[in-house]
Parts: sequence; C-alpha cells; structure tokens
Amino acid sequence: MDQISFFSAEASGPRPADLAGVLCGPGQIEIFGRTAARLSVAVDEPWRARALAAEFTCRGIGAGVVTEDGRPLLRTAFRVGLIGLANAWCSGPAKVVPRGFRLTGAELRLWALAAGQAGERDYLLAMDEQAPQTHAALADALGCLGLPCQVVTPRGGGPAIRVTGRRRLAALGELLGAPPPATEGAWPGQHEAERRGPIAGLRGRQPRRARSRTLPGSMTATIW
Repeated sequence: MDQISFFSAEASGPRPADLAGVLCGPGQIEIFGRTAARLSVAVDEPWRARALAAEFTCRGIGAGVVTEDGRPLLRTAFRVGLIGLANAWCSGPAKVVPRGFRLTGAELRLWALAAGQAGERDYLLAMDEQAPQTHAALADALGCLGLPCQVVTPRGGGPAIRVTGRRRLAALGELLGAPPPATEGAWPGQHEAERRGPIAGLRGRQPRRARSRTLPGSMTATIW
C-alpha cells in the first residue's frame, strides 16, 4: 500500500500535464495552427463540471462551462500551453494514448471526476467511445498502478474500465484522494458507506446486560 500512496493524487503538486486525465475519458483536444490547443470535456452532471473547472484553475488553465446538447461542457480557450498535450495525444485526427504512458494519481482523479461511477461492488471509468484504439492501453496503464481491471464493451454498458474487489477499490480510493463536495456516489466506497451507515460496526453486537452482586456488609453493586 505504501507504493500506491506514492502515486496518489496528493503525492505531488498540481501540474498542467495532469489534464491528460480527462483525455483518458471522454475529453477532446483540438489543435489550432500547430501553435495552440483547446481542451474540452462533456459531462453528465453539473457538479462534475464545477469540480473539473476548479482542478483546471489550480493548474493555471482557466475553463468555462457552457451547455451543449443538454449537457454541461467544460472548455478552455485555445492556449499555447496545451500544445504539448495535444501533440502527445493526437495522431492526425485520432486520439491516441502516448507511447510509454504512465497513469498518475492526479490524472486518475481528473478521469474519475469526468467519467467515474461507483457501484456497490465495483467502479467504472468510462472511456471515449469514439477512440476504441485507446481502450487496451488505458487498461494496461491502470494495471501498472497495481489495479488489475476489466474492459467493459459497449454491449456490457461501456466502453469503460471496471475495477472490482474491496482491496482494489480501497487502493483506487487512495489514489484518487479525498472526494470533492457533492460527488453524488461517484467515488469508490461511497455506496458501501451509505449502505452500512455510521453504526454499521455495531451490527450483530448484543447490548450487555447489567448484573447485580451483593458485596460484604449487605451492599449491592451493579456490574455491566
């Protein structure tokens, strides 16, 4: 577990390179004139757009939120500072995973904010349905963090990566760091915590019954 902690989202300061996390999911990047690029990602809930905007801002990349096709869309301006990210993730018009890509906790956090969803016993990280060529490489990158996973096809509700198992979900949660406010069940372990409740650890324990004991001198003590 110590090795995984080294790669967690809090292990290093925020960097613009962390924004690659949204490209692991449904994010898109456009190049303008080979000198600037624009990053955008459509999400399903407003809280995701707000959380991602805050993550972008703390990395020195401003982004605005608009509504497109009824969904929140987070989008930056065309920026010179994003051209390196675009060159790494684009091969012509296609999105590709850079050769030798190593997923970090910070990138994984942004991926989860954009497209992560917790179940009672698993966690899904949605991938870009328009970029099937990225799916196997992203699964391998997650496996390199010590999190074996499965690729879920569109027929099974994907495309997505599924992580299962209590220990793996705990490790994933450590990598992602603390959830932002109002994640609405999109962080590993939230559904289980809600189901168990705050006194789940007391289930099955019977209350202790008091016993009376007569002490010398006709005194009576109550013993719990």
